[in-house]
Amino acid sequence: MEMSRRNVLRSAALVGGTAAAVPLVTSLAGSAVAGVVSPAGTTLAKTYGLGPVNAAGYGKIVELAGEAHVVREDLLTTPADPDRENARSPLAAFVQFSDIHVVDHQSPGRVEWLDRFEDPNDLGLVPGLLSSSYRAWEMLSAQVADAMVQAVNDIKDSSPVTGQPLSFMIETGDNSDNCQKNEIRWNIDILDGKSVRPDSGSHSKYEGVMDKNVIYYDTHYWHPDGQPGGKQPDKLRKDHGYPTVPGLLDTARQPFTAEGLDLPWYTVFGNHDGLIQGNFPNSTTQLDLLSRGAVKVITVPPGITQSDILNSLKKLDLLGLLSSINLLPGARLVTPDPARKNLSRKEVINEYFNTTSSPVGHGYTAANKTNGTAYYYFDEGSFRHIAMDTVNPNGYADGSLDQAQFAWLKSTIASAGDKAVIVYSHHTSGSMANPLVLTGLDPSLRVLGDAVTSYLLTQPRVIAWVNGHTHRNEIIAHKRADNTGGFWEINTASHIDFPQQARVIEITDNADGTLSIFTTIIDHAGPADPGTNPTSTLALASLSRELSANDPQSNLASLSGTAASRNAELLLPVPVGVNLAQAPTLSASSINPVAVAALAGGAVAAKVIARRDEAMVDA
Repeated sequence: MEMSRRNVLRSAALVGGTAAAVPLVTSLAGSAVAGVVSPAGTTLAKTYGLGPVNAAGYGKIVELAGEAHVVREDLLTTPADPDRENARSPLAAFVQFSDIHVVDHQSPGRVEWLDRFEDPNDLGLVPGLLSSSYRAWEMLSAQVADAMVQAVNDIKDSSPVTGQPLSFMIETGDNSDNCQKNEIRWNIDILDGKSVRPDSGSHSKYEGVMDKNVIYYDTHYWHPDGQPGGKQPDKLRKDHGYPTVPGLLDTARQPFTAEGLDLPWYTVFGNHDGLIQGNFPNSTTQLDLLSRGAVKVITVPPGITQSDILNSLKKLDLLGLLSSINLLPGARLVTPDPARKNLSRKEVINEYFNTTSSPVGHGYTAANKTNGTAYYYFDEGSFRHIAMDTVNPNGYADGSLDQAQFAWLKSTIASAGDKAVIVYSHHTSGSMANPLVLTGLDPSLRVLGDAVTSYLLTQPRVIAWVNGHTHRNEIIAHKRADNTGGFWEINTASHIDFPQQARVIEITDNADGTLSIFTTIIDHAGPADPGTNPTSTLALASLSRELSANDPQSNLASLSGTAASRNAELLLPVPVGVNLAQAPTLSASSINPVAVAALAGGAVAAKVIARRDEAMVDA
C-alpha cells in the first residue's frame, strides 16, 4: 500500500508525543531569527549520487553526506562580519522549481529519433543540439513532479536556515516538453493535487518508441520489457547496463492522485512551453496536425543524414526534415489525440486560469490573458518579484527579450519604490543570445542577455536573477565596476535530468549593512532505491533519478554544479533606498509540531524517515 509522506510525518508528531508538545523556538544563534531550524528534507542533511558502477558502467543511487552552505563574498569589498548570524532577521523564504518537462512520451510531435546523433562515438563528435530529443526515463516525468511537490510539502512550514514558512513556489519555465495542451494540464493538475493520467492516444496500449513491437523495434531506445524474439538487446542495456523492468511502460501510464502543492505558486514561460520541441516556431498548423495525428516516426527516415538534421535545425525547418515520413519502415500508426494540441502562448496563459490553487493565473494577469504576453510582477513584503518572458517566438532554444518587454522591465523596476527587486526568467543571461526575427512571424527586434545584464547592474534595487534552462546548478556574481555591489544570478537544475533537484531561497537582513541570500538544494522525495518492481509514485520517481544518473550523454558533474553553486550563502550590500522591514517572528504557538518532532524527536524522527522510505519502496 502506498502511503503519503505527509501522513507518515504527521504521524511522527503524534508518535513523538512529548517531543511534539515542547514549544521549541530556536534561532540561528539566539538572534532575531525565530522558528524551527532543521536541515531535514534538504541536501544540508543528505543528498544522492551515483554509486559504484558494474562492468557495464551502470550504478545504483547512494545516499551521500549533506553539504553545508558555502559563504560567497564576491559582491563585498570587505570581509563579512563573522557575528552577523547573531543579529539576522528573516525577510523572505520561497522555493524554485525549474525545467519540470512533463512529457507526453508517446506524442507523434516528438522527434526521439534525433537523439542517436548525440550518442558517444569513437570520433568524439557531439553536436550538442539533440540530446533532449529522447530520454530513457521520460515516461516518469509526471511522477518526478509529484515527488518534488511532496518533498516541498514536508518542509514548507520551516525553511532550513531561518525556520520561516515558505511563502510561495515559482517554476521558471519548461513546465511542459512540447507546448502541448495535455502536458500543460498535467503540470497544473499535479500542482493542484488532482487525478493525473500521464497517458495519451490509446489508454489500452503503449504507442511510443520503447515497446517490444517487433516491426518497429529500434536498438537506439531503451526497452524496459526487453527485446522481442530474434532481436539483439538495445544499446542502453547492452552497452550501458540499463536494467529490465517488466511492465514499466504500462505502470507509468496509470492514473494517480497528485498530492498537490500546499503553497501559492507562480509560473514562468519557457522555450519548451512556447516552441515545438523547444526549438521550432509554433506558427504553422502542419506541426500541430502532426502532434495530434496518427503517424509517429520511430526510426530515422530513409536518406536522412546528420548534416540534414543540423541544417534543418539551423534553418528551423522541421517540416522539411519530416518530408520523407512514410509508413515503411520508420513510422507507425498511432491513435490520434486532440489533447496533444500545440498551444500558442496566449492559450498556454489561459490554461493557468483553469486551476484550483492560488493565485488564479499563477502570476499571469487579466492583461496577460487578453493580450497574450507572459511577463508580470507581484509584490510581497520588502520585495518586488518580476517574471520575464525570454522565449523568442521566432524559434531556437536560446532566448532574448522583445523591445516592448524590455521597456516594461525598466518601468517596473523604476516603480518598485523602496522594495528590493528579484527578477525571474527561464533563460540565463548567458543563454539569451537569440537575435532571430520574422522566422516565427514576430518582427520585434530582440534584446540579448548582455544588454539585460548591463541594465540590471545600473539598478541598485536588483539583488538577484533566478532562472533555469541549462539544467544545472550554477550561481554567478554580477559585480558593478565601481565595487558598489551587484546582483546574484541563481541558476537551478532541472526535474527531468539528473540530479532532479529544486532550490529553497531565503533572504535575511544581517543588520550590518549586508543581506544574505541562502540557497539550499532539495532532492525530490523518491528514495535512493526504487526496488525491483516500482509501482508507487515515489518509487517511479526514484527509478527516474537512477536512470538519469546513468545516461551516457550526460555530464553529471556539470549538471550538479560545484558546491559553491548548490548550498550557498550569497552576501551583498543592502541596496541604497531599500526599506527592509523585518518579517514577524514566529511565536511558539505557530510552530509546526511536525517540524518540532523532526528536530527534537531524535530517534523518533529517524524511525519515521526509515519507515517512510520502506513504505515507498516496492520490493
